[in-house]
Amino acid sequence: MRNSTLCYIECGGQYLMMHRIKKKNDQNQDKWIGIGGGFLEDESPEDCVRREALEETGLTLFNPKLYGIVTFVIENGECEHMFLFKCTEFSGELTDCDEGVLEWIDKSALYDLDLWEGDFLFLRKIENGCDFFTLKLVYDRAGHLLEAIENGSIRLK
Repeated sequence: MRNSTLCYIECGGQYLMMHRIKKKNDQNQDKWIGIGGGFLEDESPEDCVRREALEETGLTLFNPKLYGIVTFVIENGECEHMFLFKCTEFSGELTDCDEGVLEWIDKSALYDLDLWEGDFLFLRKIENGCDFFTLKLVYDRAGHLLEAIENGSIRLK
C-alpha cells in the first residue's frame, strides 16, 4: 500500500494546478492535478505535503489543513491512501517543475480542466468547507471511475 499527499494551494480565488505533460510513463499524463506525491520513510502527512510542495513549486507551506483521506483502488490490484490538504498560507517564489507545468487556475475554471473523475468529487467537498471525510474511489485499469463511497457508506457512484 502506498501513502501520498495532495494539496490545493489557494491564492486570490485561484488554485495552483499542475498540468502533467513532462514525465514519461506518467499515470497522470495530460491530467491537471494539485501538488503532492509519495511519502518518504518516517514522514508524517504534513511533512510529506510540505516537502512535495517545496520540491514541485518552490513554495513553503504554512498550516496546510487536512480535509480527508482518499483511498484509491485500481481494479484487481493497487491501493493508495492519499491525504488531501488545502493551504492558503505560503511563501517563496514559484519555480519550474520537472513533472508538469504549474499554473494558477481560477476556481470557476477548475471543472473545465481534464481532471480525474474522482477529483471533481473531493474538490467540491473542500470548496464547500466540509468536515473531515473519507472517500474510497475505485477505478478500472483504463482510468474510469467505477465506484465512489464517502465515509464508508454514502455511495456517490
